Amino acid sequence: MKPNNQLTKQAFLLTGALVASGAAAQAQSADALIDKLVNKGILTADEAQELRAQSDEGFTAAYKAKTGMPEYVDAMRFKGDFRGRYEGFFKDTPGFVDRNRFRYRVRFGVTIDLMDDFEVGFRLGSGDISGINAGISGVDPISNNQTFQDNGAKKGIFIDLAYATWRPLKGPIWSSSTTIGKMNNPFVFSSMVFDSDYSPEGVAQGIGYRVNDIHTLNSAFGAFVLDEVGGSSRDPYLFGGQVRLESSWNADWKSSFGVAMLSVINRDRLRNNDVLNINVGNDRDPVTTAPVYAFNTVVVDGALTYTIENGIPMYNAKFPITLAADYLHNNSAAEDGTGYSVGIQFGKSGKRGLWDVGYTYKHLEGNAWYEEFLNSDSGAYYPSALANSGQGIGYRAGTNIKGHEVKVQYSPFDAITFGLAGYFLEAVNPTPGPGGSDIVRVQADAQLKF
Repeated sequence: MKPNNQLTKQAFLLTGALVASGAAAQAQSADALIDKLVNKGILTADEAQELRAQSDEGFTAAYKAKTGMPEYVDAMRFKGDFRGRYEGFFKDTPGFVDRNRFRYRVRFGVTIDLMDDFEVGFRLGSGDISGINAGISGVDPISNNQTFQDNGAKKGIFIDLAYATWRPLKGPIWSSSTTIGKMNNPFVFSSMVFDSDYSPEGVAQGIGYRVNDIHTLNSAFGAFVLDEVGGSSRDPYLFGGQVRLESSWNADWKSSFGVAMLSVINRDRLRNNDVLNINVGNDRDPVTTAPVYAFNTVVVDGALTYTIENGIPMYNAKFPITLAADYLHNNSAAEDGTGYSVGIQFGKSGKRGLWDVGYTYKHLEGNAWYEEFLNSDSGAYYPSALANSGQGIGYRAGTNIKGHEVKVQYSPFDAITFGLAGYFLEAVNPTPGPGGSDIVRVQADAQLKF
């Protein structure tokens, strides 16, 4: 006798409602039961989809009731990572003492999706409080690294992100977003322009337009506060705009091309003691220590990726090869205002069994861009102090660098990636002293994400 479908579905809806009031594991069991009913011909594919949707709605309602989550909250997502690192600094110069240190970085955040296309997010992260400039609020803006030191002293956790976003357009053709707060950098650049850990504070607008099946135009605009100066209306700000064309020509070829304009306003309020003085490289006034030149920098970048569809030996997936380059020029600098880089990467890590190998050559003159935005991993050795920098002899990151970077990464599992990086850099304009400015920095990482 053929089962009564309507009766079966009603019984299953009751079961689904009960399941929805339980744990997520029970909801997964409901999906498995739906699949069995489809396989036996009791439910059609459309009916199965309808039941899944009703089961999900019931689960969401029950979860909100149990946790006290407001009705206007659609979803809550957690994300984090931990990275352990060995780092060494080496230089073949008499009197130079090799440096070895161990560090960690930990980050944990939550993203909350609200009704009416709003999103709120925050993230906490580690940071090194040792060596903070007196009177400065916060820790290193371009690094979440914390060094193992001080006899196991308790270390700090800080606000790394705190923002709200509205996305009124999420269609297939147009998309838009407005974000306010302390956010992920809305601009897409290499480490020649911003350190990947830099999270600016202000407001940003993003607009996307899908031109056709091949091309998509994305734009980003931002206004960010660099410091708040009491007793003055001349606070320093960063203003920027970027337009990028992302193209997927076919299954094998992809490209990107971007143009941006970045400006720092009221640079006279960026003296050595106004903000965290982490990096060096800019020419600075001997009296005020503010940067000598304004920053009105144009950045052009491009990338071309070819994918080998069937992969290669020892790489069990589509194998990407990416050639990338960027160029920047500070229109307000009378000298040392240009930078460029070119690099190639084979493969892409991040999934089980995948790896990548990359090489980059970079040349970044001292006044091409504001030194405190730059990648803190790329630096040179100064045998004597850079004039008016507020820093002494030794290794210093920032602008005024050139040389080679090599990176290798491997992911034995989806959640774990091991990395090895070498930085072989020197100063574009070295300071006088024995041994030169070249130095080798080596990093070995183990990163776990969740």
